[in-house]
Amino acid sequence: MTSHRIGSLANETLHFTFDGTRYDGRPGDTIASALLANGVRVVGRSFKYHRPRGIMGYSVEEPNALVDVTLNGVTTPNLRATTEALVDGMVVRAVNASPTAAGDRKGFLDRFAALLPAGFYYKTFIWPDWHRFEPSIRAMAGLGRLDPTNEPPAQNPQIAAHCDVLVIGGGPAGLHAATQAASEGRSVMLVDDQQTIGGSLLFRHAEIDGKQGGEWASAVAAELTAQGHRVLANTTAYGVYDHNLVALWQRRLGQPDAQWRVRARRIVLAAGAIERPLLFPDNDRPGIMLADAALSYLAQHKVLVGRRIVLATNNGRAYPVAEALRAAGADVTIADLRQQAHDGAIAGARIEAVHGSNGVEAVTVSGQRLAADCLLMSGGLTPSVHLYCQAGGKLAYDETIAAFVPREDLPGMRVVGAASGHYSLAEILGGDGPIHPYAIAPAWPEAGVQGRQWVDFQNDVTVKDIALAERENFRAVEHLKRYTTLGMATDQGKTSNMNGLATMAALTGRTIPQTGTTTYRPPFVPVPFGVVAGRRRGEFFNPVRRLVLENEHREAGATFREYGGWLRPAWFGGANGAANIRREAIAARTAVAILDGSPLGKIEVIGPDAGALVDYNSYNTLSTLKPGRIRYGFMLTESGVIYDDGVTTKIADDHYVVSCSSGHVAGVVARLEEWRQDRFDPARVFVHNSTPQWATLTASGPRARKLVSSLSLGVDLDDAVLPHMAFADGQFDGAMARVSRVSFTGDRSYEIAVPSSKAANLLAAMREAGKELDAVLMGSEALLLLRAEKGYLIAGKDTDGTTMPHDLGITGPMNKRQNEYVGRRSLFTDNAQRADRQQLVGLTVEGQTMLPVGTHGVETVNNTRRSIGFVTSSYESPTLNRPIALGLIERGMERKGEMIDLVHLGQVFRAEITDPCAFDPEGARLNA
Repeated sequence: MTSHRIGSLANETLHFTFDGTRYDGRPGDTIASALLANGVRVVGRSFKYHRPRGIMGYSVEEPNALVDVTLNGVTTPNLRATTEALVDGMVVRAVNASPTAAGDRKGFLDRFAALLPAGFYYKTFIWPDWHRFEPSIRAMAGLGRLDPTNEPPAQNPQIAAHCDVLVIGGGPAGLHAATQAASEGRSVMLVDDQQTIGGSLLFRHAEIDGKQGGEWASAVAAELTAQGHRVLANTTAYGVYDHNLVALWQRRLGQPDAQWRVRARRIVLAAGAIERPLLFPDNDRPGIMLADAALSYLAQHKVLVGRRIVLATNNGRAYPVAEALRAAGADVTIADLRQQAHDGAIAGARIEAVHGSNGVEAVTVSGQRLAADCLLMSGGLTPSVHLYCQAGGKLAYDETIAAFVPREDLPGMRVVGAASGHYSLAEILGGDGPIHPYAIAPAWPEAGVQGRQWVDFQNDVTVKDIALAERENFRAVEHLKRYTTLGMATDQGKTSNMNGLATMAALTGRTIPQTGTTTYRPPFVPVPFGVVAGRRRGEFFNPVRRLVLENEHREAGATFREYGGWLRPAWFGGANGAANIRREAIAARTAVAILDGSPLGKIEVIGPDAGALVDYNSYNTLSTLKPGRIRYGFMLTESGVIYDDGVTTKIADDHYVVSCSSGHVAGVVARLEEWRQDRFDPARVFVHNSTPQWATLTASGPRARKLVSSLSLGVDLDDAVLPHMAFADGQFDGAMARVSRVSFTGDRSYEIAVPSSKAANLLAAMREAGKELDAVLMGSEALLLLRAEKGYLIAGKDTDGTTMPHDLGITGPMNKRQNEYVGRRSLFTDNAQRADRQQLVGLTVEGQTMLPVGTHGVETVNNTRRSIGFVTSSYESPTLNRPIALGLIERGMERKGEMIDLVHLGQVFRAEITDPCAFDPEGARLNA
């Protein structure tokens, strides 16, 4: 290929290297256009045989030109040279080639192609052992090379937008649809994946409204922008999801790429069409290109891809390409496969051979050898229906254009222009027809042709590979795809799928519609992980939630840790954690401790069906509560496993407050909302997460009542009026205060909830009142210790992904409830009723050694040791002055009093299985 740049030199020159050789480019170049301008023929190697490959396409359809790009010392692998903008100082290397694409050491593999047909890896490496071959095969797999230092900075913005009409594609059909929608007063967003809006108008001659096509496109885009509509170039719509959600990837030079998530009332798909290659022997040589790609490089980059060009075609769209190339100085011979040809074309032509190992040197056309440095292919157009199919659309085969087209418009999506099989401006905008009508004659593969005909260029799939799949009965298109890897390369079959389907149809005697198509899935193009992830890294990925009282806790000497996604005090008093945790726990048992429990969920369920909704989502019946009362219970997954535990407060028959674990608030809200919409009348019940609106401070311990009574809350604290598991509303600092008798320590406790704005005043008042009562501030670590003394579990710590309520000994609802609730049926499966299930128990260790969490209980049978469970929680109890532990042990409830062995990292322990509650099993201290 003797390609070169035509026209005057640009004022600015961009310098880059490819495979170690320095080249120059121009602003506006892609890597591909710059390589072509410099006459580079071989830009890569095919995946399996390492055959030399040249640039074939212009945009996302390119199967060959994948490169690794190093810029500013950071290497990004597997970029498509046809879509990657050239930047000064780029270091570009071909993938799957060493040391260079032109001089690849593994090029010899092509000599063994006969031994490496489709599916050879399934058959060849079985004996004697696959694992002997695996390291070498894995070393050869893959394309580009990862740069371990390439850690994207997670600065890609995620932008949410909505519009009345989203137009995908900025060609004539898309621009026409956008102007129509705008004239109707609709908000419009138009996106196109090219650097400039215009589509085919940028490289094919057209005149619209008295303007050249490109000029008209620019004017329409500018007018839409002036009217307040969004017009985004360099933006690819890569996925259509439920409810007209479209994901866009916007490439922004000099800035991090962005991902847009767009909700549109209506989508207009004007994604155009992709030109198909023709199939003939050795159709993969460097210098063989798509005709539209050659025209695009000429029109947009002033690159003439050859001087002596053969243009093979089966349709009328190739003739304007020949005219433009001739006008630029090329000698072009048209080889028209159709019997009716004109403009001096060779009629009824067949490409019989391509000569030249590393590039086109000559072409044999119907027995005539023609000198050539470039062979262009125009095998017809395949509509870009990927997004339509992602949205659930079905395709129909149109014989007149030899392609699949959308069968019908979808609710909320209309397909226009070339994507719908309408290829001429006359069809799109009205007016006169083209000088050269499309008039395609199908040119599908012929069985028995000598030589290799390449269908999937990147993955080295030939017509013979498809024939082998047919002989071995992999005839279904999805089987064909996986057996041969047809369409599974990084281009996802954009140039190969249609020819592959036609080949299988010919081999099986079926029609192309009978053969069918593969499934189209997102993304339409490879999208960088950083774009999809956006800024979700570190605190952007999992933002730490902060207490409204964080500053007050810091001033009081708190050491902070993360619990359930919240930054909370672990203990107070300095760096000696163990001593301070012990001090706080002792004070909570002997005097009173003050705890900030604000992160606990406060989810309001309101409406006539509120009771039914909370009942359906709970293992325990909650609607039978009296107003003013509180009940503890579980939420289960649909598989019957404990998801969360907590208390529910009944304010009134139509008003409940669900309190869940701090880390499960979002999940419980989503779960309640899901079932609200799925099972109930959404107009009769509402879910509102009020957790951020309220701060909760707890006083726990024998002196808790004295402390709370001194706060003048206007609540009668007499046990007859406010018993355990009840609440009363009062006042604090001119605002509502709710006082609840709930305990997670096993001692008398009062939770006081006030508006978050009053939290600092409440904490100050409690600390002042607590001075005479030896009150302490208590962190989460002491609380966790105290609850373990009582055998109170933490969901997800003392339960695992199999634990059900009856594994904790709580069987009442399962045995008595007759109505439906989430997870109910799963509680009665054979697996749920197994006698050897792991159950929650206490563990009293011999001696004074604390059991490490995760220690396995073991038993030995026939000299074989096996696990019977594990330790879930373990503490040194200052109250009992000995270690305590909780664990999930096989058949634990019936083994109480039994001694078992436990093993951790080679260390052996002995422990007695006991009740989970090690302290105050009668519960007398709740009212002490």
